[in-house]
Amino acid sequence: MAVHYVYLTIAIVSEVIATSALKAADGFKTLGPSLLVFFGYTAAFYFLSITLRTMPVGIAYAIWSGVGQVLVMIIAWHLYRQTLDGAAFVGIGLIISGVLVLTLISKSMPR
Repeated sequence: MAVHYVYLTIAIVSEVIATSALKAADGFKTLGPSLLVFFGYTAAFYFLSITLRTMPVGIAYAIWSGVGQVLVMIIAWHLYRQTLDGAAFVGIGLIISGVLVLTLISKSMPR
């Protein structure tokens, strides 16, 4: 696995943790979740910036945001009991399909 994928994975996981903690931070009134938000986003942007040394910004951002959206929706579904209907699952499938096309088929990706 190329090192830029490792950095991008760390960026995605950090961003998902931070975004998932936003609701629990309650407008930054709760210290623990607020710290998760701060450090999660700091790590996410740091590792995304390292990823951009070798990966095109548009491709990296598409993967980062797409995978992040799917993971946050799944976490919100389980943790916060957010309702997802059939259309939401179709949308999730389309996002995953787009990420797979970018990473597996597109010639825009560094190998």
